[in-house]
Amino acid sequence: MDTIMNWINENSGLIIHYAVQAVLALIIFFIGGRIAKFCEGMTEKAFDKKKVDKAVGSFVASIVYAIVFAATILMALSQLGIETTSFIAILGAAGLAVGLALQGSLSNFASGVLIILLRPFKSGDYVEAGGKAGTVKKIEIFSTELRTPDNKVIIMPNSSIMGSPITNFSRESTRRIDLVIGVGYDADLKEAKAVLKSVLDKETRLLKDPAYTVAVSELADSSVNFVVRPWVNSSDYWPTYFDLMENIKIALDDANITIPFPQMDVHLHKED
Repeated sequence: MDTIMNWINENSGLIIHYAVQAVLALIIFFIGGRIAKFCEGMTEKAFDKKKVDKAVGSFVASIVYAIVFAATILMALSQLGIETTSFIAILGAAGLAVGLALQGSLSNFASGVLIILLRPFKSGDYVEAGGKAGTVKKIEIFSTELRTPDNKVIIMPNSSIMGSPITNFSRESTRRIDLVIGVGYDADLKEAKAVLKSVLDKETRLLKDPAYTVAVSELADSSVNFVVRPWVNSSDYWPTYFDLMENIKIALDDANITIPFPQMDVHLHKED
């Protein structure tokens, strides 16, 4: 007992030093854990405000918590005088190995986060991206689900979506219908233009502002082409498109104005 007491007396300064260091390490560990929880909660709230799927928000928040908590452990160990350089090197090597092994998945995950944050489209929008087109049904961490007009389901990796131009047909409330109508060279252009305008004037779904355009755009090989460009609400685009195509054909037939098909004149020369 006397030996132990003597050792304590001789090393009292060192014991107090390590005791203080241990207490400080525990304080760092405790406060760091609270900060990690706080960061996790703030991340989830930020995703909730953007109305992001809860599974995605929870997943990202857990990653934030893990990073902050790992940094807290390293700080606590450093406070105890433990060399943390080797730990950092091991974690770095492990992270690099995992990153290389999951390169494609990480790329899809990063692209999914960008889709969620930048919001180039939302569920229900009709988009064209990565060479595919369809209505967005689900936006998940690694992939996005599209449904085509003929009811096919396309599961697209998020990286292929963010790595290509995205066309969102639903974001704006109005769209322009672009039609090209050809008439024969023997047709009266003023009459043809009047017929096209009469069809548009009878269509109640067309918007008054912006006004529609009917104009000669091209003297083609077999026809004189008119551009017909009315504006409609985005939800009325396809029904109006189909009805206009039918009504224009009927109106031109009633006015005896032909819509020519491509043709070629072949001249034969007889040799004597």
